[in-house]
Amino acid sequence: MLKVQFEKKLPNFNISVDFTVGKGMLGILGPSGSGKSMTLKSIAGLEKPHSGLIKTNECTLYDSENNIFLKPQNRNVGYVFQNYALMPHMNIIDNIKLGIKNNKRKNDINTLCSEYIERFKLNNLEKKYPWQLSGGQQQRVALARALITNPRILLLDEPFSALDHHLRLNMQKELKSILNSYDGYVLFVTHDIEEAYRICDNILVFENGLNFPVRSRNQLFDTPGNLTEATITGCKNISKATRISSHKIYAEDWHMELNVQSCEKDIAYVGIRAHYINPVSDNSMKELNTDLFLIENIIENPFDLTIYARQVNKENSAQITFFMPKNNLYFKIHEKIHLNFPKESLFVF
Repeated sequence: MLKVQFEKKLPNFNISVDFTVGKGMLGILGPSGSGKSMTLKSIAGLEKPHSGLIKTNECTLYDSENNIFLKPQNRNVGYVFQNYALMPHMNIIDNIKLGIKNNKRKNDINTLCSEYIERFKLNNLEKKYPWQLSGGQQQRVALARALITNPRILLLDEPFSALDHHLRLNMQKELKSILNSYDGYVLFVTHDIEEAYRICDNILVFENGLNFPVRSRNQLFDTPGNLTEATITGCKNISKATRISSHKIYAEDWHMELNVQSCEKDIAYVGIRAHYINPVSDNSMKELNTDLFLIENIIENPFDLTIYARQVNKENSAQITFFMPKNNLYFKIHEKIHLNFPKESLFVF
């Protein structure tokens, strides 16, 4: 178990984080400047917090009360930076060797490097320099260098952000495969919610130097616990709301009474993801959670349509966004349409 609890004062805001990491990959989501990268640097020992505790079951890395602050080289932490941080004047095998402590025998180092060259599919590239490699190859070198010491903790700070979409998908698959046999703690910072969902077991959301509780990826996407979690996971439709009963709420921005699966306490918001809203036939108006909308705009995407609509005859109602398959081209701007909000797809907080 990795325990991270510390405070650090910065010129523009303060960081105060408190979370625990188990096995598997923990994704860290949050807007720029929310404290994600600073948290990784503090775990690695590149930054020193003002107070707190950072420890694993095996070792204390930082403890302000007992004046413990291990140097970065003594923390057994692997770190992959956003820009890879490869040495441009060193070839690939020498870059990978940088991660190995000097107390190993030369033959052992060469054998270990050969194993990692093979494992990371870098054969025949050993004597090349970083500038001679593709982005994906550079990324594999950075991962090999970080993992060759079998670190207790692996920190990945937006490692795929510089890659194009296709290469990112390939590297995500490779990373999952590589880490299947890794037994340490992995923290993965990303801005990409789809990337976090694809490769992380649990996700932690940051905002303004604070973190919300660690949640499984399914919990986070299915039932966000607050406005920040709902927004950062891409929910397009969020309304202020009040509780009417244990199964009914009023969505103020949509001017709708909605049945929900459960609402046992006072709430502030209701949300629904765009792909869950369903157009229904005209004679379905009496269905629960259904109202009449006017289509205001239609955006054609490569594989679907994004449709923007607003309720008819309800002043100041908020615009609704929903997705439809691209073969549904019969929708037209200024057309009226009935939309249903399935109660099992609504979440409240």
